[in-house]
Amino acid sequence: MFFTNQLLEFKVKGKKAQYAAIDEAIRTGQFVRNKCLRYWMDNKSVGQKELYRHNTCLRAEYPFVKDLNSHACQASVERAYSSIARFYDKCKKKAPGKKGYPKFKNFSRFGVADAARTVEYKTSGWKLSGDAKSINFLDKKGIGKLKLKGTWELWRYDSAKPTLRKS
Repeated sequence: MFFTNQLLEFKVKGKKAQYAAIDEAIRTGQFVRNKCLRYWMDNKSVGQKELYRHNTCLRAEYPFVKDLNSHACQASVERAYSSIARFYDKCKKKAPGKKGYPKFKNFSRFGVADAARTVEYKTSGWKLSGDAKSINFLDKKGIGKLKLKGTWELWRYDSAKPTLRKS
């Protein structure tokens, strides 16, 4: 069998409160990523498992982190760890030039749409509607139901994972 990860991007139509909730979810994902990077900087030889444990502590300590879906928080931890691993790989390979020390991400309202401005919901925290014309986010951030704008036939992509991105 051959499996591929599918990423489908759609424009969404929502209300101002929903867009504010999306911004809050993105900020929370960046907060988790930045806290994981700080934890790595303060405690060297930290692996991915320790970062996941730190994420659990963050969820207990900060209520706004607990409001974000657990898989979305784990995706932010994975992003932090991938930047750390990429830095170590470049150091081991002795690549010429800068090694790309992991940087903190800030919330730039008018920035370019990149990985720092996304929150990724993996297998839970969302549900595609029966007619595949809207998506409902189920976490406590209050995003709710958003209409999808696009021409793809989504009925065959019900397992694709949504990524919210501000553009």
